[in-house]
Amino acid sequence: MDTTYFGRNFGVMVFQNTKGQYLYWKFVKYETIAGYVDGIKYIESQGIQINGIVCDGRKGLFNALSKYPIQMCQFHQVAIITRYITRKPKLQASKELKEVMHLLTKTDKESFIGALDQWHINWKEFINERAINPETGKSRYIHKRLRSAYKSFEKNKDYLFTWYDKMDLCLPNTNNQLEGTFTDLKNKLRNHNGLSRKRKEKFIDGFFKASVLGMVIKADICQPL
Repeated sequence: MDTTYFGRNFGVMVFQNTKGQYLYWKFVKYETIAGYVDGIKYIESQGIQINGIVCDGRKGLFNALSKYPIQMCQFHQVAIITRYITRKPKLQASKELKEVMHLLTKTDKESFIGALDQWHINWKEFINERAINPETGKSRYIHKRLRSAYKSFEKNKDYLFTWYDKMDLCLPNTNNQLEGTFTDLKNKLRNHNGLSRKRKEKFIDGFFKASVLGMVIKADICQPL
């Protein structure tokens, strides 16, 4: 499940199963925890059993949906870390954390956690360095963004390998399938520039309805990632 935007205060929240079927979509102004919870409730009200959820790391979402196995999209986690340390970090500690980050989608849980823990052992004192503001007398972390990047990994690590811990659920490790849907939808909508918001909503609604009607259900084959 994820939300994409087409302008200010104009987004669509979409729920898709691992077969590629769209189970629920809703136009939203903002991406909210309540919106996701409502979507889950609607899907279950249709008699659909939810075995697990793949989502981004929005604050509060994991707690709100704690009754389900949750896989945080590894793509979103990489994006979060990249925002903190940039694509071309200058600090050696940041460069090494970037190397650990790239392991996330390429290795198993034990290897990744081991690499992350080793990074922290090597750089713990560095990310905890503080400086005192002479004007206020208050201290602050010198490498705040790097520290925040590590803390994001530490906070989310229990949700980054649910696919690995519960292979029987056949959960993907990313929301990439849904991201592909969003890209396709936006490319199609781009061919119709100038539509009013109401007509855009009608177009988007038609896109998902057409996909549902034309969906060919394939054999549900579970392949290890």
